[in-house]
Amino acid sequence: MTSPILILHISGGITGIVSGFIAMSFRKGSAAHAVAGRVFVIAMLCMSGAGAYMALMKSQTGNLMGGVMTFYMVTTAWSAGRHRNGETNLLDWAALLVALAFGAIAVTFGVQAMQSPTGSKAGYPPPVYFIWGVIALLSAAGDIRMLARGGVFFGRQRIVRHLWRMCLGLFIATGSFFLGQQKVFPVFLRGLAVWYVPAFLPLLLMIFWLIRVRFKNAYIGEPARDRTTKDRDGEDRARFRNEPLPG
Repeated sequence: MTSPILILHISGGITGIVSGFIAMSFRKGSAAHAVAGRVFVIAMLCMSGAGAYMALMKSQTGNLMGGVMTFYMVTTAWSAGRHRNGETNLLDWAALLVALAFGAIAVTFGVQAMQSPTGSKAGYPPPVYFIWGVIALLSAAGDIRMLARGGVFFGRQRIVRHLWRMCLGLFIATGSFFLGQQKVFPVFLRGLAVWYVPAFLPLLLMIFWLIRVRFKNAYIGEPARDRTTKDRDGEDRARFRNEPLPG
């Protein structure tokens, strides 16, 4: 009999990947983006929480780290979108502690793997632990900076924090599924290079949107569009910058 936790993990992962790509295809701040975003957050928290639990029960260190980091990324991204201007809460401080502890443990495991006669720890080489550790500590640095400023403020700062953390959480899911779980694919579909496309697409979309947010003036030279459409797009962008993100 299939475990309910496994069903929750699989269904949450599939729903999260699909809803994540749908959310990124809609205009940021639109109602459609908000609905897809809510589905994405709930699905990803179910997927990562269930995955971390199963990995803990099976002593699968790498999967446990992936589950915890995904849960952290999606939670903090959602929190950034929901905060009022200059607002912080206990969740932000708890997330910081999780990131610091995770980063310290990952780096420690990486050092232990380097010193091990086998060159690994729990079956994983040092780079795996160091990559997780760097991601966690950089995220913690962002949390510290945000808390020191007194919260997330409206505008680019909030959008960037929300965007890159959501995209990284989605990337962990797509990479784990399309590259790490090909054993569930039909035999003739395993090992195809095409699976690298959906696996790394969240990273490419993240880079695109971060550049667009940071340097939005680069799009001034676009061909003129219908005035009504331009006005409506401008209003949507202004609402996205100046209100808490839906979901």
